[in-house]
Amino acid sequence: MYDDARESGLSWAPMPTGPCAADRQTRDYAKDDLRKVLPVHLREDLDSVAIYLSVKGRRLQNAPGIDAASRQDIHYISARAGMALDLAHPTAARRELERLEAIARRCGVEP
Repeated sequence: MYDDARESGLSWAPMPTGPCAADRQTRDYAKDDLRKVLPVHLREDLDSVAIYLSVKGRRLQNAPGIDAASRQDIHYISARAGMALDLAHPTAARRELERLEAIARRCGVEP
């Protein structure tokens, strides 16, 4: 339907999304639906890991003296942990948090 609207030149036709935007939309949809069916204890566990991830990632990103490669690693590992949380996989998210803590120790940032 959207393709037909674009081909007809209708002003309200949405622009085609790129692959990154399409992935984000799919991930948001799956994340929202998954949260509806998870038990409360698992949602709370995921939320606590998410808070710890946010604090740890922000502390590492703002730490002075961290080189560009380490900042890239922090960003990448934080994204992996976020995806694990979106898929309701706290074990994988905690594993990524352990990797962030290893970077913090290596860079001399307080744990």
